[in-house]
Amino acid sequence: MAKRRKGENNTISDVLKGFIDKNKLQKGLDKVSIQDAWNTVMGTAISKYTTAIILERDVLYIQLSSSVLREELSYGKSKIINLINEEMGKEVITKLVLR
Repeated sequence: MAKRRKGENNTISDVLKGFIDKNKLQKGLDKVSIQDAWNTVMGTAISKYTTAIILERDVLYIQLSSSVLREELSYGKSKIINLINEEMGKEVITKLVLR
């Protein structure tokens, strides 16, 4: 049976945060989480036309199968950036590129 250390009561979330920080995994987790954030923020109608979501550094590249939708979304890039960063809980992207 494992012994408990006296005076150290760590929650699972604290242990996981420490593990993520120690192994520098946050950027990789952000790349995965940004796809869920895009689908949540933009909804299923726009997600159907999304063919690729790529996060490189602080730039989010979105590939769309509809040129009309790409043109419409280009007018609200700053709002989309703010909504996605809000969904992620931190500033992950500063630029949005629609392809």
